[in-house]
Amino acid sequence: MIVLIPAVILAAQIAMPVANRTPQFNIEPTCKGAANASIAMRSERELCLEKEKKARLELDRQWADFPGGDRGRCIQSTSAGGIPSYVELLTCLEIARQVRELPKDDGLRATTGAAPSR
Repeated sequence: MIVLIPAVILAAQIAMPVANRTPQFNIEPTCKGAANASIAMRSERELCLEKEKKARLELDRQWADFPGGDRGRCIQSTSAGGIPSYVELLTCLEIARQVRELPKDDGLRATTGAAPSR
């Protein structure tokens, strides 16, 4: 068990800097896959690259505004399949932010069409 503690500390130190700046993704495989799925391969690839570059610029602009935990989780889930995407990363972070902005549950539940209990 004691052997695991240094490993956990080292892993946390390595992971921290990654979450402090926008990650560097190779988007070529992502856009190559999009192009292969399309009949008009060249234009789909170029469109994909354009969308990825725009998403990257937006991530650079907003990166510090996203909580570190969300950044870490979204980087991990976006990279899990081996073909990361800035569009997917930005979407993940925006959804996490929107969830945080939802009204808090105050314990009251609206009943819709339920008959009163006796």
